[in-house]
Amino acid sequence: MRFPLPKQFLIIDLKSFYASVECVDRGLDPMTALLAVADKERSKGTICLAITPAMKALGIKNRCRIYEIPKHLDCIIAPPRMKRYIDISADIYGIYLNYVAKEDIHVYSIDESFLDVTNYLVMYSLSAHELALKIMGDIRDKLGLRATCGIGTNLYLAKVALDILAKHSPDFIAELDEESFKRRLWTHRPLTDFWRIGPGTQRRLNSLGMYT
Repeated sequence: MRFPLPKQFLIIDLKSFYASVECVDRGLDPMTALLAVADKERSKGTICLAITPAMKALGIKNRCRIYEIPKHLDCIIAPPRMKRYIDISADIYGIYLNYVAKEDIHVYSIDESFLDVTNYLVMYSLSAHELALKIMGDIRDKLGLRATCGIGTNLYLAKVALDILAKHSPDFIAELDEESFKRRLWTHRPLTDFWRIGPGTQRRLNSLGMYT
């Protein structure tokens, strides 16, 4: 009697996607360059669509307005090019197809996709973590873009691993199952760090005495 394989999902996210594409196209390192994507022709109050990790490290908010970028920074303001980002997203999708069938790819946004890798790990003789490293390595080698990854036994746990834990991991990969979720995140605050819990939902839960 054959038992079903335990489910394993990846969600791969491209770090500061729009800003990283603009850096790569300019021959810059997306992790160290100071670049923001915004249409500065509109006004100084225009919201930046993305900024590089180096700018975030300086305390600048991702969705800042142009006038909120410190004037002393030698920062490139790149006009947004949505067709270019869509084309690169299609190239990334093509890399995923080298590893899994299209039926097992679930596109969540232009820079995030879930991959059901359950039936591929035995075939490749790889763990989910090892397969994630290979896919992320391909993206970096072929497109120059850095990725992060969450791994989980369901879509929710994979997304939470990505959103809360992966950015603190040396290889930008984090894994969760039901037990490690309870062990690592049962008391985590704020609740808005969790997938699909916004400020309104958090206030409603807090009013019922739920804070974690």
